Amino acid sequence: MKRLVLSAGNAMNLKPSKALRAVFLAALMTVTVAVFYVEAKEGVIQCANLIYGGNQTSRCFSDEFLSAVQRDTTIATERRFKSVKLSSDEMFTYPFSMMTGESDFHFTTPERENLKKYLEKGGFILASAGCSNKIWDKAFRREIKAVFGDNALKKIEMNHPLFRTVHEIKALKLRHQEELPYLEGIEINGKIVLIYSTHGLNDTTHTEGCCCCGGNEIENSLEVNVNILVYALLH
Repeated sequence: MKRLVLSAGNAMNLKPSKALRAVFLAALMTVTVAVFYVEAKEGVIQCANLIYGGNQTSRCFSDEFLSAVQRDTTIATERRFKSVKLSSDEMFTYPFSMMTGESDFHFTTPERENLKKYLEKGGFILASAGCSNKIWDKAFRREIKAVFGDNALKKIEMNHPLFRTVHEIKALKLRHQEELPYLEGIEINGKIVLIYSTHGLNDTTHTEGCCCCGGNEIENSLEVNVNILVYALLH
């Protein structure tokens, strides 16, 4: 894919759908993202790796998609995640956060309150079960239900604009295609604020010493995660 250069002028030389995306992305760089102010370099998007359930957090989730966003668009990103507690006020300085894991957990009361407040105020979370772990999947669904009620997570169909934001994604590909994977999301006021995958979205091509490198992760997760981050910033 060619690098998407974001200016209204050269956008007119693109196909209509790409031109529209380019204009939107260019506009993105001149406005404040939601209600957040990221205390990093000016104009640089920084992403949080959430610490939750006491001391659980992702230990090997690839951050390569952050660099890929900067390569494929003119959105400036910090190249590494910042570890942030879900229960802290600090998380409200990050427009985009990710969480994953591989064992059972329970949110504390402050974590549940912060999670709800963060998403309602414009924050965005990308979550997936590490190594497609079924125990973590069960725990995550239980905790989301406790915060947002029954049926909060809804399937995102493959014709959703999310899958065309930067890369054209026609299907999610599992290493062992025993079933058809799909993404789920939570909407608040018509806007997707959280995306979840039962199957791991770790880009294992760019990880070392990670237990899920031999697991059944989504193989095109790099492109999926790029699309999710850009979609989150545009909406």
